[in-house]
Amino acid sequence: MKQIIIYGSRYGSAKRYAERLAELTGFEAVAHSAAKNIGSFDRVIYIGAIYAGSVLGLKSSVKKMTEKQELIVVSVGLTDTADQTNIDNIRNTIKSQIPAHFYNESRLFHLRGAIDYSRLGLFYRLLMRMIHSKASKTPSEQLDATAKAVLETYGKRADYVDFNSLQMILDIIKE
Repeated sequence: MKQIIIYGSRYGSAKRYAERLAELTGFEAVAHSAAKNIGSFDRVIYIGAIYAGSVLGLKSSVKKMTEKQELIVVSVGLTDTADQTNIDNIRNTIKSQIPAHFYNESRLFHLRGAIDYSRLGLFYRLLMRMIHSKASKTPSEQLDATAKAVLETYGKRADYVDFNSLQMILDIIKE
């Protein structure tokens, strides 16, 4: 089976996961903006950062795929992977980005990433400031996973990248 890892990364976490998975599998890892001939692969493993309600580059990459291809989607974000409401929100985000046949047949995973506020662009700093401001005024029992993650990391550098979490993806690839 011919496979490729495509990633969409703005600040590096998704790229780090993609490069590590490439080392472990021997598959090529390529940025979504440089991916060519996507349709020539049997399976596409897409690793994308979650930004502003979407998985970076997923929609444009899937448009280049054929219905016969298999898709594995790995989202990378700051939020807790154990929070079921958060996972449901991520699944809905992915569902809105790809055709139904891909969504229904795809394997979906979510991994935690990293954040370094000193590297954020203006738009994302402002977005995080707004989320932080709102979250800091909300009772803790009413906070969603995103708000909790922002409160926990605001203004700091936090790295939740865990390469051991790639094992569940490796298990699927080996099937």
